[in-house]
Amino acid sequence: MAVTHTLEADVLRRQDPEMADILAGELARQSRTLQLIAAENFTSPAVLAALGSPLANKYAEGYPGARYHGGCEIVDMAERTAVERAKVLFRAEHANVQPHSGSSAMLAAYAALLRPGDTVLALGLPYGGHLTHGSPANFSGRWFDFVAYGVEAESGLIDHDQVRTLARTHRPKAVVCGSIAYPRHVDHAFFRDVADEVGAYLIADAAHPIGLVAGGAAPSPVPYADVVCATTHKVLRGPRGGMILCGSDLAERVDRAVFPFTQGGAQMHAIAAKAVAFGEAARPAFAVYAHQVVANARALAAGLAAEGLVIVTGGTDTHMLIVDPAPLGVDGRTARGRLMAAGLVLDTCALPHGDARGLRLGTAAVTTQGMGEAEMARIAALFAAVLREETDGARARTEVRELTGRFPPYPGR
Repeated sequence: MAVTHTLEADVLRRQDPEMADILAGELARQSRTLQLIAAENFTSPAVLAALGSPLANKYAEGYPGARYHGGCEIVDMAERTAVERAKVLFRAEHANVQPHSGSSAMLAAYAALLRPGDTVLALGLPYGGHLTHGSPANFSGRWFDFVAYGVEAESGLIDHDQVRTLARTHRPKAVVCGSIAYPRHVDHAFFRDVADEVGAYLIADAAHPIGLVAGGAAPSPVPYADVVCATTHKVLRGPRGGMILCGSDLAERVDRAVFPFTQGGAQMHAIAAKAVAFGEAARPAFAVYAHQVVANARALAAGLAAEGLVIVTGGTDTHMLIVDPAPLGVDGRTARGRLMAAGLVLDTCALPHGDARGLRLGTAAVTTQGMGEAEMARIAALFAAVLREETDGARARTEVRELTGRFPPYPGR
């Protein structure tokens, strides 16, 4: 299926061949290399169609039925559809689908529940916390007093005893659970208990696992958290954007925190694309996909471990794995460079308890392409061969292209 309608592609090429070449080049890059970045995926052509629709033209500040601009009767239908689909998909009482990103969603959650200077307990950045979990370079670290919890030195798992001790000591106004580099399921019931003990709100940053939640392959934070913030891309396979889920008691506060406090007009083409993605995620095929993502991540982790790499926490429950390449004689940044040259695209990340950096991989995109455990074993072997310099870049890229050629992200393009 074509990524864009042929006529639209022809219009762009006639009007702006330079940009048409850039877009074609990016499609080629995505199609000829292995996308192992944990935060990325391939949307469906239907999602792309919504993103490129005339809804991109419509200004729609406000919410359905209460806009600041006229002519919103159609886009109101699109947003209501997205909201209802999100509520059903995640069994939530309320959904706000306007946040432009996961960071925007977190900003709105803090704005709804906190005041500047309030104390927040969150996973520290060296252990997988996000910028919005207290980085001094981010609004969160500048406006709030963050206290960081960490992970156990040996297991790499969240240190629950430390979480409880810090909560009792600092009495935070909010507790944040969730991570960008923690491959295990979060114990939401434990965090709910800690938050209740100290009278704090519980905010779940579910940007990474929310797609697995939609597919029944990960536990949902919705029954436990006061507010759930998430992205709509990653495993969920929608457009780049964010959303917030909460109970009806906080709905008005959350909505006002999104608009007018932290954002202006909603991006209606993106909201329509979110609705399409939610509809796709409600189908039985998506549940099969989500479970295969996890199966692939576990297979890839096992393959890399067999090659001598260290898998942080000993494995994964999700789409993500954190890898220390040091046993093969390379640091994270060097490893990433070699792998990139070979056509394996991934990220580095901090490793717990030290200054070294490791690698963060994800299996959402390659699973969308149709790859399974057999391909994960092949990727693991190629991964190790590249790091050991047992194969040169040209030969590795040829193998990558052969693999992606059999599993193109957009067949027919």
